[in-house]
Amino acid sequence: MSHLPVGDSQVGEVNDLATLAKLDETILLNEVKVRYENDRIYTYVGDILVSVNPFRDLGIYGKDYSEMYRGVKKREEKPPHIFAMADRLYQDMLGLRGTDAKNQCVLISGESGAGKTECTKLIIKQLIDLCQGNSQLQQQILQVNPLLEAFGNAQTLMNDNSSRFGKYIQLKFIGGREYLLEKSRMVRQSEGEANFHIFYYMFAGLSADEQSRYKLQDADSYKYFSDGASCIQTDGKLLKERYEELVNAIDMVGFTDKEQEDMFAILAATLTVGNIDVKADDIGVADLLGLDKLEMHSCLSCSITFTKGEEIRRNYTLAQSEEARDAVAKALYGRLFSWIVNRVNTLLVPRESFDPDKVQEIGILDIFGFEHFELNSFEQACINLANEQLQFFFNKHIFMLEQEEYQGEGIDWKEIKFVDNKSLLDLFLGRPIGILALLDEESFFPKATDQTYVAKMNQKFGKNSNYIRSTQGDAKSFTIAHYAGHVTCDSMELCQVTYDSTGWLEKNRDTLPPGKISRTGTLALNHKTTKKSRLNQPRKAAEETKQRKL
Repeated sequence: MSHLPVGDSQVGEVNDLATLAKLDETILLNEVKVRYENDRIYTYVGDILVSVNPFRDLGIYGKDYSEMYRGVKKREEKPPHIFAMADRLYQDMLGLRGTDAKNQCVLISGESGAGKTECTKLIIKQLIDLCQGNSQLQQQILQVNPLLEAFGNAQTLMNDNSSRFGKYIQLKFIGGREYLLEKSRMVRQSEGEANFHIFYYMFAGLSADEQSRYKLQDADSYKYFSDGASCIQTDGKLLKERYEELVNAIDMVGFTDKEQEDMFAILAATLTVGNIDVKADDIGVADLLGLDKLEMHSCLSCSITFTKGEEIRRNYTLAQSEEARDAVAKALYGRLFSWIVNRVNTLLVPRESFDPDKVQEIGILDIFGFEHFELNSFEQACINLANEQLQFFFNKHIFMLEQEEYQGEGIDWKEIKFVDNKSLLDLFLGRPIGILALLDEESFFPKATDQTYVAKMNQKFGKNSNYIRSTQGDAKSFTIAHYAGHVTCDSMELCQVTYDSTGWLEKNRDTLPPGKISRTGTLALNHKTTKKSRLNQPRKAAEETKQRKL
């Protein structure tokens, strides 16, 4: 690209691209490129901050920078920075810039590996510094991220530390909510990808005595952890350091020693579930789950229904038994993760009294970026749909509302053409006929299969411009022309993502095998001193959760 001046400014010197005299894709990209080459990774576009991942430490997040972006009244006084965004959120929440005090929310979006989670952590760090509150609480809050990353992040083809869940953090008291945990990763990983970080940390960090206490075998003996031994052998030192950081975070946040033991015991049980031989009568993991062995075997070998008070049992096929086994493992891990999030929120409740109705908040949404892999499944469809909804919000915020305001005030304006993705959202979310509505409908039919689901979609959506039926004779695949990810594909046209529907009905049902497991919710360890784990009470934990004032 040529480095030509634009208007009265030299290329790379403009902090806000919205102020350029001429706007087109070439100029905008060149501006960002030149700024990046000069270590200016942040650029404004109106009230949006664009961040380009430098993949190295630029030394711009220390105490001096934190002080520099504290209480700035005019944005143009300082270069663009993530701390400036945090400062603006804080001032607007409190009404310190001549506006009414209002709750704030920041959306952090981008493709996988762009640095979204790091931006989230930097915003939280600066907000905590601005609040100047309880120093112990500040440290507790900062330790929440490494804790959740250990249990919710994993290596993917695009990112060695990819968030496999979305989170919405509320900094009013502090509260957190998790979305779309990729539970299927617990039982199955694509080639070149890994299970959740926590399992690698656990095997690298636990002592031999601790591993024996949790009845852990060699790492390479677990079906769900096939690459574990090789990873630990290659990166053992780093993984052990991560384990020590995790244990420090667990202690700092306020978990008890007993709760920490429960976490690792449940993780061990979850791995052991994958090694159950569904054809055998001896279910060794039953003791860890607090279940009778015969009852556990029954839960994995047959379905139980009740008709007019009579119990009816139907034996599972081998495939159905293995599906039930994997469902138990996914439920165990999912409930453990939800319990950790709820427990964190509970531990960070302030001891002093306050009126939550009178406290403002800042919300931070850190969610997956658009995903387009060689093999795309149900999780990618959900992630990409979420990104389409964010794209619609962006379009509405930047284009639609602005044009409506001009029109309402009688100001002459030139209509800006943009790609409207509402038709795609209608395709996915339409009721009663939409991709997700049809999936829910098929999930109710016992004889429905992934193939029948795709066949019905082909019939219903065959004429929709965003839906492309398979031309390869594959009865399980279909293609969606996406808007949100078109810049990550090979051209600026719509991004065509082919989805494999294998397992969609199972994942959407997300059911546990009948019997005591599903009836009583007994899916956690039964320690000698614990009759019922906290994990069996996720709703109660959620109800007890209060948000914390900084």
